[in-house]
Formats: sequence, C-alpha cells, structure tokens
Amino acid sequence: MLECYIFVRMRWEDYLISKKIDSELFKKEESVLWETWKKVFEQMHPNSFTAQKLYLINPIRRKYPLSEDVTVEKEPLKKPMVKPKLLSGKPKTVKPKPVFIKRKTD
Repeated sequence: MLECYIFVRMRWEDYLISKKIDSELFKKEESVLWETWKKVFEQMHPNSFTAQKLYLINPIRRKYPLSEDVTVEKEPLKKPMVKPKLLSGKPKTVKPKPVFIKRKTD
C-alpha cells in the first residue's frame, strides 16, 4: 500500500508575520536583505531557515515590529508537493548461488 503526504509551503510574508516582523517596513528599509532572505527561505523548510538565521531574526524583529492588527491570509497552492511513502521495509537483496567447478584429476 502506498501512502502520500501533502506538504504545504509557507509563504515568505506569512513567515515574517509568524515571527512578528513587519514585512512591508522591513522590505522598504532593507530591501537587499529582505530579497536575500526570501530567496534562501524559498529553498528550505521554515524550521531550517529559523535555525540558520536564529540570531539574526531577533534584531530584525525588534527593529521592524509587527502591529497587532495583522492576520495571516492563507491562499491555496496551485500544485501541492507529494512525497510517497513506501510501507514495505528494506528491499531484499538477491544473493547469487555458488557455482561449483569440477576439476579434472589425472
């Protein structure tokens, strides 16, 4: 039996909202850093991005705090990523049978 998991990717702006960072103000003030981080974020999982930029996110959060009235808007993805999971264990390896060679004796 084959199981499939659908992974939903978080958008960059939604990630910044979840970290309480004002995306518009951040983009306006430090556009190069905003674009750089966006490109890196789109290539990895949000948790990996957070772990990689952990000590850099807090100063940005303090510099560009998010106002409390902003909510996250979720939009459906066009193509969900599907990762199949095989339920069977390791594939069995086929061992070759031994071949016996008869020697001629004089």
